[in-house]
Amino acid sequence: MELLDIGEVSARSGVRPSALRYYEEAGLISSLTRHGLRRQFAPDVLLQLKLITMGKTAGFTLDEIAGMFGRKGLADLPRGVLHDKADAIDRQIRELTALRDTLRHVADCAAPSHMECPTFRRLVDLAGRRVSKRRKPAG
Repeated sequence: MELLDIGEVSARSGVRPSALRYYEEAGLISSLTRHGLRRQFAPDVLLQLKLITMGKTAGFTLDEIAGMFGRKGLADLPRGVLHDKADAIDRQIRELTALRDTLRHVADCAAPSHMECPTFRRLVDLAGRRVSKRRKPAG
């Protein structure tokens, strides 16, 4: 098996060496050996780094991502948690789509001022209700 040194892993993954050392310290990845002072990794570390990046992009914390990695760094993906995160991303997409549409409306609105635009005021009111609904404690 050909090993990759930390510089090559960094170059191929786009992850800084300092982040690689941090991930190793946190137990997310592990080096197999050292060549001088340089850590040596198995090639499958590149897949692990892609999974870490995807997890971070999805909003998982590094602790949550570490919890998904089982023995030997293999992913043990909790399907229920993944469904919950996917649902949260769907909600975020809907909210961002509404925000995008509001911004486009304001940019293209013929009203002299966006504050005079009834559609803008209605969209802001709807967005405010969604935010208020999310902040109310359950119960």
